[in-house]
Amino acid sequence: MEEIKHLWNVILHRRSTKPVALNGKKIDDQVIRQLLELANWAPTHGNTEPWRFIVYSGEAVWEFCHRHAELYRQSTPQEKFTTAKYEKQQHNGDKASHLIVIYMKRGDNPNITGLEEICATAAAVEHILLGAEALGIAVLWSTGGVVIQPVMKTFLGIGEEDILLGMLYMGYTDEAPKPGRRGPVTEKTKWNP
Repeated sequence: MEEIKHLWNVILHRRSTKPVALNGKKIDDQVIRQLLELANWAPTHGNTEPWRFIVYSGEAVWEFCHRHAELYRQSTPQEKFTTAKYEKQQHNGDKASHLIVIYMKRGDNPNITGLEEICATAAAVEHILLGAEALGIAVLWSTGGVVIQPVMKTFLGIGEEDILLGMLYMGYTDEAPKPGRRGPVTEKTKWNP
């Protein structure tokens, strides 16, 4: 029973932390490896294990963020481009310890749908998020912008059938977590007795 109480506590306290709130303190690479091991135990139909991770640390985080901003500049129509967003993307990694790009590697088994593979990869990410919370590591799972554009897949060298699920900005923060805001589960549930 103690195990469920601990898990309940981790889940209820997990929050997204924007990169600007990180304090620059570094996470040991071995801790990141442990979180990736947790991810590797996500449920997967047919044991396809479709999750893939590209880990950036140290100077590589800064370089990735600057390249990400350039990809945004190059792929955004001029009327939609904003300097503020460009600069934000450039500096998102300034205080991040690690940045992990997550994607689903599409297998060749036609009996396993792409949706199943995406769900398995998302479950792997949730394992990382919960493990990070248990270790006091702050994380933001970023999923928008250039991340979902073909130009990012080309930059990363991942396959056409593969799907990017976002990036994890990871580090430590000095800010207290904000309280959760969830509506009642009863409003999201239909019981069929």
